[in-house]
Amino acid sequence: MKHTINIDQRKTHLLALITILMWSTVSSAFKITLRYLDSTELLLYTSLISTVILGIMVVASGRCKEVLQTTKKQWIRHALLGFLNPFLYYLMLFKAYDLLPAQQAQPINLTWVLVLAVLSVPLLGQRMKAGDFLGLLIGYFGVLFISTNGDILSMEFTSVTGVALALGSSVVWALYWIYNTGDKRHPIVCLFQNFLCAVPLMLTYSMIVFGFHMPEFKGIIGALYIGTFEMSIGFVLWLSALKLSENTAKVGSLVFFTPCISLIFIHYFVGERIETATGIGLIFIVTGVLVSKKPYATHKGRG
Repeated sequence: MKHTINIDQRKTHLLALITILMWSTVSSAFKITLRYLDSTELLLYTSLISTVILGIMVVASGRCKEVLQTTKKQWIRHALLGFLNPFLYYLMLFKAYDLLPAQQAQPINLTWVLVLAVLSVPLLGQRMKAGDFLGLLIGYFGVLFISTNGDILSMEFTSVTGVALALGSSVVWALYWIYNTGDKRHPIVCLFQNFLCAVPLMLTYSMIVFGFHMPEFKGIIGALYIGTFEMSIGFVLWLSALKLSENTAKVGSLVFFTPCISLIFIHYFVGERIETATGIGLIFIVTGVLVSKKPYATHKGRG
């Protein structure tokens, strides 16, 4: 029995590490793909790819019956959640990456955990402790430090709109997580239905914004990579790791390696010179997240 547990834990850590490596590459993938696709185009193609992959996973796992048995009320709920994620969340996130260096957008988006602590008070009836307030102060000092490239007193941002969108995306993701906790069905089924409901909205929005034209081949390859490893397979592998784990908090804490590894990929693949301010700011953000961290923060930790 002990041997079986050890095998499961090794498998847990292997799945977690694979997921972290995949999520560590997506910031670079965002930035590179945005050279060939508009942020709205990227949203459309990645979401369509993810919906197809998640649909295949639903079929392969034998959960089609759960989809077919969804009530009208549940479909309405999925439509609302689909509006939050993938539509609004990735629309804001991709645009933030379009306006900011990847080394700024990625750590700022990580603050969703801090936002979650705040929104859990009015929406889940939880109480904020001293650690939560301290974590917020530390984390958002890190955001300010990164956004101003270390020159806080000047209050000159690389892009005010970009920073606002990156912070806004963290709010949207926190809201999505909170409202998604009410559905007790399998998360892959829920995610597939959220994406499926968002497809008509994204198609309509995309046609209004840029109409239709053939995208560049490199852009489609990038969208395929992001849709596969950021939005679908990465999510499933992470859920599998948490399910097999004896201690989800311990496994969940591994995600804080993601922004650090991301900076390496950003430097070598995107070609950005990693600023000292980025490293210092990231330390503040991760510290703030760890100080205010709650058990549910380990659910999904990519940024």
